[in-house]
Amino acid sequence: MSAYGVADYSELMLRSTRDVPWFTASLLDYLGIEFQTPYKDVLDLSAGIALPLWCIGGRLNITTSCLEKNLRLGRGDSPALRWESESNQPMQLSYSELTHSVNQVANALRSLGLGKGDVIALYMPMVPEIVVALLAIARIGGIILPLFSGYGERAVATRLQDGGAKALFTADAFQRRGQITPMKPVADRALRDLPQVEAVIVLRYQDLTIEMQAGRDYWWHELIPAQDLSAVPEDTAAEDTLMLIYTSGTTGRPKGAVHTHCGFPVKAAQDMAFGTDVHAGDVIYWMTDMGWMMGPWLVFGALLLGGTFILYDGAPDFPRPDRLWELCERHAANVLGLSPTLIRSLMPLGLDPVRTHDLGKVHTFASTGEPWNPGPWMWLFEQVGGSQRPIVNYSGGTEISGGILMGNPLLPLKPCAFSAPCPGIAADVFDEDGKPLRGQVGELVIKAPWIGMTRAFWHDQERYLKTYWSRWPEVWVHGDYAAIDGDGAWYILGRSDDTLKIAGKRLGPAEVESIVVEHPQVAEAAAVGLPDAIKGSRLAIFCVLVPGAVGNPELADAIRGHVRAALGKPLTPQVVHFLSDLPKTRNAKVMRRMIRAAYLSLDPGDTSALLNPQLLEEIQALGNARPGQDSHT
Repeated sequence: MSAYGVADYSELMLRSTRDVPWFTASLLDYLGIEFQTPYKDVLDLSAGIALPLWCIGGRLNITTSCLEKNLRLGRGDSPALRWESESNQPMQLSYSELTHSVNQVANALRSLGLGKGDVIALYMPMVPEIVVALLAIARIGGIILPLFSGYGERAVATRLQDGGAKALFTADAFQRRGQITPMKPVADRALRDLPQVEAVIVLRYQDLTIEMQAGRDYWWHELIPAQDLSAVPEDTAAEDTLMLIYTSGTTGRPKGAVHTHCGFPVKAAQDMAFGTDVHAGDVIYWMTDMGWMMGPWLVFGALLLGGTFILYDGAPDFPRPDRLWELCERHAANVLGLSPTLIRSLMPLGLDPVRTHDLGKVHTFASTGEPWNPGPWMWLFEQVGGSQRPIVNYSGGTEISGGILMGNPLLPLKPCAFSAPCPGIAADVFDEDGKPLRGQVGELVIKAPWIGMTRAFWHDQERYLKTYWSRWPEVWVHGDYAAIDGDGAWYILGRSDDTLKIAGKRLGPAEVESIVVEHPQVAEAAAVGLPDAIKGSRLAIFCVLVPGAVGNPELADAIRGHVRAALGKPLTPQVVHFLSDLPKTRNAKVMRRMIRAAYLSLDPGDTSALLNPQLLEEIQALGNARPGQDSHT
């Protein structure tokens, strides 16, 4: 604001949303984004607001701003990342070391015939090598496809196939709570019917004995160290695809959000700078996985700002309940990013684990992934933070490249609320008629383009336009319920569609349901999210069985196991029920919202479109009879 003569935050929001080209150009300059060929115009809206082009004529490979720029600024010996695992093996990579490692992996990829435009997936634990691989893919002009490390074979295979991946980085296994969890065997099963994946680079991390396929599989420790320490970044256009991040919707296959070199990293760095106040030399730790948006967000944001980020591969309360706080003290974290789910799980452990560690370096807490409720928010703010550290609430999504709403150091805080939209985000709340709404719950929308917006869904532009731009002309409808109170504070109140969020992880019900109905005794299924005191939401499955099948606890356990094997343990359904039919409209649309409402004894709304409204009583009876959070009836 000082640099560009802006008097206050209100003026910044007004200028940044009414004059998007000015704000975008100023932002690129402020962040020091280096273009090998300068852009001619920052924004072209000739194809419409939903299909903007950015940095017209500009050429940049974002890795030069992440790496070489920091070397030129004298940060070569400064730590780029710090890491440790459950077994407490702390290490760090300086900017010089990270640059050399990235170059070696880039050269290795090129030696395997991989290059510009090739999709290369990451299915690894949170180890330094995953950061090196991510940047190396961008270095050669490839397309990064990050995958959640906890995914099962089906989830991995679906995304590799849809993305057209040609190569994969993985590890033999990882450790969680002292138990070894294989990764390479899961990857092998996912690759059985995917001959398109020509190369698999495997990190030996847990010394697990695994099979290696000749001609396809390569050990990291054999392939990488032999490579040269220097590599020329691929000449890429500003709008060349950088990354393909899959996110789930309510219907159909997962959506591949397309992000570019001048898009996702810029928005990530903006939000990290303006929201969490990270400067060069600051240390930020955000509990996440590289398969979720916040993993690449952490890497690109911190490196573009010249900061240091922390990676931890393990559970936050293992082997002792103070592990998270110990980590922050040991690595002198300035910003700690977490989720409401994590705080709810740590609260029962008490304050002793917190008070045995010096958190004096932490100046900001931040949170994302799901709505807060007041108790955990106040516990973190008052008891852990001593009422001295702000909680910067953050909400947006994979398709946003970061936040729609976010707190910041300039504005007041309210428990569980967001102080304002992010600069450059023309957010609003609309009623059912598309008119601005205050003091009531409505649809969260965005009325102007921003540089971090996804450019499309992978090979499916029509689906992208239908998902976000089809309800009101030239308005992005995000799919969240939101409200703005009389003081101007913003609140996110959950999804307005059927998309699930399990411990902050977005999951499409259709993806779950397609797995459930593979069971030979299941004819139909509906997946919904139910309130959970720890995770925020837990996955519930409602099944219709084939004639002659009997719903019993054994079958419920079999269904849970089948989903766990396909999607991974974190996404295992906690509730399985059997119904005579599913509530449907006359055009056969399954009304998941009404299933959830009936089960929780909430008002299901207008049921006149239902073909079989009597089923809601059957579902409500199941909900009333539930003995606890885990139920198989």
